[in-house]
Amino acid sequence: MSMEHQFERGSHYSASTPDTAKGRLPEAQKIAVLRANTLGDFLFTLPALVALNKTYPQAEIVLLGLSWHATFLKDRPSPIKRVIAIPPYGGVGKDPGYQADESELTAFFAEMQRERFDLALQLHGGGRYSNVFLNRLGARTTAGLRTPDAPQLDRWLPYIYFQHEVLRSQEIVGLVGANEGHAEIGIEPKLTVTAADLEAAEVVIPTTPQPLVVIHPGASDPRRRWSPRNFAAIGDMLAEQGAKILVTGSDSERALVSEVVRTMHAPAYDLSGQLSINALTGLLARCRLVVANDTGPRHLANAVGTPTVSIYWCINLLNAGPLTRQYHRPHVSWRLECPTCGKHCLPDTCSHTTSLVDDVTIDEVSESAYDLYYTQ
Repeated sequence: MSMEHQFERGSHYSASTPDTAKGRLPEAQKIAVLRANTLGDFLFTLPALVALNKTYPQAEIVLLGLSWHATFLKDRPSPIKRVIAIPPYGGVGKDPGYQADESELTAFFAEMQRERFDLALQLHGGGRYSNVFLNRLGARTTAGLRTPDAPQLDRWLPYIYFQHEVLRSQEIVGLVGANEGHAEIGIEPKLTVTAADLEAAEVVIPTTPQPLVVIHPGASDPRRRWSPRNFAAIGDMLAEQGAKILVTGSDSERALVSEVVRTMHAPAYDLSGQLSINALTGLLARCRLVVANDTGPRHLANAVGTPTVSIYWCINLLNAGPLTRQYHRPHVSWRLECPTCGKHCLPDTCSHTTSLVDDVTIDEVSESAYDLYYTQ
């Protein structure tokens, strides 16, 4: 999630009111979209970007993102025509306290002003930092969300934490006339799988007639992680059904992945640190099922059309859960107090990293995994 996602605590907006004008800007030929964060965050914007592209078919949509976006979107059909990697900037792609190189930023924003964007959209959060960034682009029209302490844009709506991220992005592009008459777009993100994705996956896991199941035990926030022993139990159950179990994770999650593999009784493959983002995309597209926490690979599996069983903390389900249930079964922990110290985790939190989602039982996840495994 964006660094600017925050809970409101009774703060108020200035006397100015939201500009809810939603008219299309017919002159817009070049549109900048700011979304410089993680995989799941990007995937949530895809339905909105499709709607934007349909509304402005003549326009070049330019993503202001990170270097991984450029790699991931290279030669991949999408509404985005070009990616510009932004420099390190506090609160936009970096922690708010990051000390940026102002000379680098000055050169970057001068270059962006030469781009002469007709429209710049802020899809990066509440705007405390990102609206400052957006306003420095020099676009003719700006639009997005804002918290009470964020700079205004030409068209804006208030940022309210409790809203699903897919619908949040849809509402933002609605400020410039998108989403009107495009019911065929759908609500779940969809990502095109390329031949390069499948080839990269084939190098790591060659094609086999055995059904593939990916288990992803990691998550950026340790409190959102279901215990490795629980994932191991699900892996054993699915292995008994004939599945080949693949346990994925980043380099930093090697210990976590290894624990799942060691705990399982059935054979499983440790793929920690072995998959590029293209290989992960291709692999997930080949799977019969993915079992994961609320994390980027789960959202990616959703976007490439693979069924998922997932474990969510209640708050994150509202913002980032799958929107449909035919092929996606989220299981929810309603625990709001830290299991270690008992502190209520909303709106503040404590320093402990104890799981908030281990209340979800193996039996309920197992039942959903079994059902979806045989739904294919």
